[in-house]
Amino acid sequence: MAHYAKLGLNSKVLGVHAVDDKDCLDADGVEDEEVGRVFLERLHHWPFWKQTSRNTRRGKHYTDETLSADQSKALRGNYAGQGMIYDDDNDLFIEKKPYASWVLNTTTVRWQSPIGDAPAVTAEQLAANSFYAWNEDTQAWDLTTL
Repeated sequence: MAHYAKLGLNSKVLGVHAVDDKDCLDADGVEDEEVGRVFLERLHHWPFWKQTSRNTRRGKHYTDETLSADQSKALRGNYAGQGMIYDDDNDLFIEKKPYASWVLNTTTVRWQSPIGDAPAVTAEQLAANSFYAWNEDTQAWDLTTL
């Protein structure tokens, strides 16, 4: 079974559709993304589709929750989901950018703050219902308590 993301004009993922493998085969019996795209275009009268892999997360390919030995199977960074964006420049499905200052790490296919990940929460902080939240104004991680 192949999966394709239906893209809006702004490259926003509108939904994901499954396509039977037989509907993605070219004349030589080889799976071809374009054949699946044309199949969906005829079926739904919509031209913008990109194949996605249910087994790809954060730039890695998995088989049954185990990291695959063959990472060439990783497809477009993440399995597409409704509301995600298809980044045509990097050929990746990405989450919405959380803050203006954050940058896309194309290896891990996730947004990162300009100063790195949040500090680790200590056991005492966790017990006090505290966590680190990004402060866009100060460009820093602030310790916040619920």
